[in-house]
Amino acid sequence: MPPLRTVLLQSSGRPGDVAANLKVLDEAAARAAEAGAGLLVCPELFLTGYAIGDAVPRLAEPADGPGAAAVAEIAVRHGLAVHYGYPERSGELVHNSAQLIGPDGTRLANYRKTHLFGCFEQEHFTPGDRPVVQAELDGVRIGLLICYDVEFPENVRAHALAGTDLLLVPTAQMHPFQFVAESMIPVRAFENQMYLAYVNRTGPEGEFEFVGLSSLAGPDGTVRARAGRGEELVVGEVDPEFLAASRRANPYLLDRRPGLYGSLT
Repeated sequence: MPPLRTVLLQSSGRPGDVAANLKVLDEAAARAAEAGAGLLVCPELFLTGYAIGDAVPRLAEPADGPGAAAVAEIAVRHGLAVHYGYPERSGELVHNSAQLIGPDGTRLANYRKTHLFGCFEQEHFTPGDRPVVQAELDGVRIGLLICYDVEFPENVRAHALAGTDLLLVPTAQMHPFQFVAESMIPVRAFENQMYLAYVNRTGPEGEFEFVGLSSLAGPDGTVRARAGRGEELVVGEVDPEFLAASRRANPYLLDRRPGLYGSLT
């Protein structure tokens, strides 16, 4: 099975301007397609921006809303899958969500952030209740989390036990917590034997300062591709053959003793 070339879009776009962010996404998708990518991954809440305050309810839309249709058109036009973050409206509730759309425009998976970070998110969003959401793309089992979710080891281990090969984590990771991007992400990938794409916003936005440092970490604990602090497209590869070999060499999941872990819950 050939590697899945994956491109990480590190950008904050233009907060509050969906049309401008779709243009940024379209341009990034064109460049990703030129690089031979099969998947483009965007940051948390990329469609609208993160620090948009009381505009969250106004800009929120259903999972099959106009934003999804626009992203699907981009995916089809450039022939690659697109994963993006957005505020999802579901009845009276609004979720911090991420959606994966296939290269044919099909909505493959939609995930609602389960662990909300800080007063801003807790005020504007309702947490999701599905810990593991997955989809298949070119023979790779893809899982979805969002930002703070990945800092709970139980979340990533649940994906490992469910067979996730590549975990997509759009994020709005801010100063002074850059140690998450620098240290925690490659450890998560190694201890759970998976690839992990951590895709961040960058620069000042409202009261926040996003640190960039997006990365694709491999199951051997090495960072295969890393962005700096500014706007950037990063290209990496998810190699199923290397993943299978790494899992044979590092049998964490086989060596688990679940009977000893009851006190954790």
